[in-house]
Amino acid sequence: MKMLSRREEQVLLAVWELADDAYLLSVREYLTKVTRKDWSVGIIHKPLLQLEKKRFISSNVGSPTAKRGGRRKKMYRITPRGLQALKELKTEQDKIWKNFLQKEIVKETE
Repeated sequence: MKMLSRREEQVLLAVWELADDAYLLSVREYLTKVTRKDWSVGIIHKPLLQLEKKRFISSNVGSPTAKRGGRRKKMYRITPRGLQALKELKTEQDKIWKNFLQKEIVKETE
């Protein structure tokens, strides 16, 4: 599995969570709400491009709408490869954190 940066991980999880409503601004709103930090469009755009390059997400461009001034919305969807990457990452992190917590408990009892 190709490694994911923390930001890529967060963006990929947001795309998974938002499912059929995952586009740049919805990902930004979701991450801002969950992390309680302001996410700029640029901070999200780069990981989206990287995730697409790694084939962890795919995108398609919707039809133009009057509500968007005739602009199209680029929608993102997690791929099976992206889902597998998240599962592997979670398993790996659980192993690392388990060891961390076990060692911290031993240090506290010494």
